[in-house]
Amino acid sequence: MGLSTSPSSGGAYALILKEMNGERRLPIIIGAFEAQSIALEMEGIKPPRPLTHDLMKNIIDCMGVALSEIVISELRDGTFYAKISLDGEEIDARPSDAIALAIRYGVPIFVMDKVMDEAAFFPEEEQESAGAPPTTKKTTKEFKGTKLEALRAQLQEAIEREDYEKAARLRDEIRKVEPKA
Repeated sequence: MGLSTSPSSGGAYALILKEMNGERRLPIIIGAFEAQSIALEMEGIKPPRPLTHDLMKNIIDCMGVALSEIVISELRDGTFYAKISLDGEEIDARPSDAIALAIRYGVPIFVMDKVMDEAAFFPEEEQESAGAPPTTKKTTKEFKGTKLEALRAQLQEAIEREDYEKAARLRDEIRKVEPKA
């Protein structure tokens, strides 16, 4: 869907993936170099010399193998993991690198259901239409509920401000206090 940054991100960017047949969004925090590589390719801008992801594409092409898809396969301890499929062989990769290659090849980007269930969110304006309960407009200072409810309210506020780094930290904190199903 795009890239986003915020003043509090310390130079990191949020890469936002959106479901094809749904409204959920998945923010993945990536570095500035990877964000630049993805943004240049999305805008169709070719640098005078190849960036690392362009070099990787050139090597893959010269080897005569085909990149068919990438999968964001896992979320462990707040870190996303990905796999690149080259001629049926799966290769571990950082999601930012895998997505930079997927954009260059025009191949599908898949996200495992368990990852989407764990880390995706509905944008506020689409929550009611997606069947999710509407969120309150209370700030956490006004919030009188439990710690879990307060953390969820803070998470919603961080998402509304597009502060995805803080949102990721809050999501992890919620997981620690949330009752296990």
